[in-house]
Amino acid sequence: MAPQDKPFLTDIKTLRERARQHIERGAVTSGYTGDRETILRLLGEALATELVCVLRYKRHFYMASGLHADSVAAEFAQHATEEQTHADQLAARIVQLGGKPDFNPDSLTKRSHAEYVEGETLRDMLKEDLIAERIAIDSYREMIAYIGKDDSTTRRMLEGILAMEEEHADDLQSLLETNT
Repeated sequence: MAPQDKPFLTDIKTLRERARQHIERGAVTSGYTGDRETILRLLGEALATELVCVLRYKRHFYMASGLHADSVAAEFAQHATEEQTHADQLAARIVQLGGKPDFNPDSLTKRSHAEYVEGETLRDMLKEDLIAERIAIDSYREMIAYIGKDDSTTRRMLEGILAMEEEHADDLQSLLETNT
């Protein structure tokens, strides 16, 4: 089919009619092609992962001690704030897709891809945070691949979070090399 033969947009009348159908679904229109239940489950697991990471980074911020503790603690605080932003984005998207974000602390660690490991030394903390970031990176890559073109809004959000997780891993690797 030549580009000029390809229809550009659905006619306005049809768009208007479709918009009036199932308005209780909010942003999820008939054009949505993602497996909503699976995507909601993945987003819920990502939310749990981000919340566990916030808690771990917060603990590490308060427990950091030693020669380089101030600069490392500042990085922990920044990462905690950024992970909280990710959690907020994920929770908002879950609601947009008609789901309910689960903040239940009793099941957070069961749903999280990353573990909550406290670490004894500054080096242990950096290492555990780097491991968690690497888990998040692979998890987000797999989610993005799964979603593909079916949900471009969720995919773009996850791609942005993935970029930040990669930056976190790079920061932690540098700090780990500096603090050995």
